[in-house]
Amino acid sequence: MKIAIVEDDINMRKSLEIALGDYDEFEVKTFRNAKEALKKLDDSYGLVISDITMPGMNGIEFIEKLDGRFEVIIITGNATLGRAIESIRLGVSDFLTKPFEVETLVEAIRRSQKAKQRLKKRKSLERECDNSIFYGRSEALDKALSLAKKAAKSDAAVLLLGESGVGKELFARTVHENSARHDGPFIAVNMAAIPENLIESELFGFEKGAFTDAVEPKMGKFEAANGGTLFLDEIAEMPYHLQAKLLRVLQERIVHRLGSTEGTPVDVRIVAATNADIKSKMKNMEFREDLYYRISTIPIFIPPLRERSEEIIPIAERTLEDVVARYGLGPKEFSEEAKQKLLSYRWPGNIRELIAVVERAAILSDGVEIESDDLFLDARF
Repeated sequence: MKIAIVEDDINMRKSLEIALGDYDEFEVKTFRNAKEALKKLDDSYGLVISDITMPGMNGIEFIEKLDGRFEVIIITGNATLGRAIESIRLGVSDFLTKPFEVETLVEAIRRSQKAKQRLKKRKSLERECDNSIFYGRSEALDKALSLAKKAAKSDAAVLLLGESGVGKELFARTVHENSARHDGPFIAVNMAAIPENLIESELFGFEKGAFTDAVEPKMGKFEAANGGTLFLDEIAEMPYHLQAKLLRVLQERIVHRLGSTEGTPVDVRIVAATNADIKSKMKNMEFREDLYYRISTIPIFIPPLRERSEEIIPIAERTLEDVVARYGLGPKEFSEEAKQKLLSYRWPGNIRELIAVVERAAILSDGVEIESDDLFLDARF
């Protein structure tokens, strides 16, 4: 394990470096102050050992700057209850008062690593087992989810296909949460919701003065998603003339902001989605064939809700619980007739439509029981 020691006292710094150097399991690097450490710390470090009282930036400020990226053990010769509480609030693993035996520090390091491994294992199990964002389950859903989780283990581009409202963003989040990038950002962009003249600046960012209203630089969605996943919803609606630039970014992994001649490297996993007939768009020269093959390494078709009827009542009941709690409506439930109505309806708008119908029925119904007439489904189609 690689350990960073941040200590302004040269004697203490050297003695810790020598003492921990006797342990084959540790690789030790030392820094004279927090500012020097911040410049050189990277993901190869597993633990930071830091003093509190240091010139330029004290240990508490240093921990705040680290923002939870590393396990931290605090060592100090000026221990106070307030500082101990503050460091614990910031998530430090241990708090040792000088002088201490090196064995005490080694025990603290090993405790920290065991706790980190337990937490990592627990989060991994939670990610494998947690499908709570899906309110219902069906054989069709499970097949699509299984494919999404297999795709998540790689860094391959995923293209989600299916009708509007089937839950493509939930699938995109599932891919992200089950991937090695789960600790990174998940950034969603709806191409159809951004005016055509703003898509380029939204995706790639711009520098100050790039255009009239560019009064200060702004990073784009690619830079914001660095280290994580970028979800490009309604990708087929992207203007044709911008598709070449998107393709180039995906190939080179370098983003050029508007108004800049310098490129910024980005490490982003792409998940795209569309409800359009994208192959017809390619045939009509509305979508680039080379871009399609770049974003569709693993295509996943998400079945419509009418083919996942087992999910309809669980989704409706969970949505009803949420709506009742949100608006303080008091207890409500569906009558058997209402449930049959929900099951027999075709749901052209899929899950999005179902949620809207349930919300309206909950708000407008008078009694505890929601009747079939409260759903107003006969008037829809």
